[in-house]
Amino acid sequence: MFAKIISAIEPLDTAAMEACQLRLDNLTKPLGSLHGLENLARKMAGITRSPKPKNLGKSIILMAADHGVAHEGVSAYPPEVTRQMLRNIARGGAAINVLARHVHAELVAVDVGVAGDLSDLPEIRRAKIAWGTKNITLGPAMTHREMQKAVETGIRVAAEQIDKGCKIIGLGDMGIGNTTPSSAIVTLYDGGEPAKLAGRGTGISDGILKHKIAVIQQALAVNKPCAAEPLDVLAKIGGLEIAGLTGVILGAAAGRAAVVIDGIVAGAAALIAVKLAPPAREYLIGSHYSREPAQRRALELIGLPAYLHMDMRLGEGTGAALGIILIDAALQVLNDMKTFGEAAVAVAEDGLGAGRQRLDVC
Repeated sequence: MFAKIISAIEPLDTAAMEACQLRLDNLTKPLGSLHGLENLARKMAGITRSPKPKNLGKSIILMAADHGVAHEGVSAYPPEVTRQMLRNIARGGAAINVLARHVHAELVAVDVGVAGDLSDLPEIRRAKIAWGTKNITLGPAMTHREMQKAVETGIRVAAEQIDKGCKIIGLGDMGIGNTTPSSAIVTLYDGGEPAKLAGRGTGISDGILKHKIAVIQQALAVNKPCAAEPLDVLAKIGGLEIAGLTGVILGAAAGRAAVVIDGIVAGAAALIAVKLAPPAREYLIGSHYSREPAQRRALELIGLPAYLHMDMRLGEGTGAALGIILIDAALQVLNDMKTFGEAAVAVAEDGLGAGRQRLDVC
């Protein structure tokens, strides 16, 4: 299944991007003066194969799972908070509920590995593969088959949303302790020390941070994941929700939908997805720079810019929701702003705009 999905990921439509850029260059402004917004509009044109994409469906797919490593005391919160927060999300009371409503995105919350029964919550999609992962300080997080099923779940959920008309998918996560395996994945690909990349996650103290760094070191030493085999990395030191998000990325890219990255957990999934399928990188859009050092490093390793500096570290897809706001703004500018010809405004006679800006572009 993975080979088929990966082979379906096509390059972006360069003709649509060039046509989009021509219009952007001829909107009533100095050439390139809306830089980041213009980059987003151009990328969305390539993804959608339309020079002027508009009215795009939006979803935020939140994958939820528990982690055996949480019992090592690497978080400020106990493991049962994963279940409690899923109930809060089901009632619409979490930050991601608020922001998803704000950006008019459908929130799809998926239980791929929560250590508890959530069958009484119809708002949470049931796709449980295991009741959490194993403790990565003692051995692999999950079996290869469990990892594979989680990735396949993400692919299916993404395909379903795309079939409903979704062209922008934000990534979200929920799982106490999940910054630890995410940081371990980034540390492996960085080739450095976890002390430089491990962050405070839910707001842990100096003492717990020191312990978290030791836990990451132990997990890498015990499991010896092979960086050249991303699925091995995912199974040994990842998480069920990280695997699910990896599948969402692959499925979205195969279905020509943009994927908006959130924090460290989504960043780790994106790093794995790009290692598996380098063409998937073109469908990724960074949202914010998290306070988690490993998230910033993951974006660097992928070669992906982000746009917002807000010192956020919540997860859930909150940063991705804000990234969707920027995409909406970029497409609003592209479609609604007037060109020089339409507005009867003189074009540049000198500098970057001279020759590129014309009155006959509409």
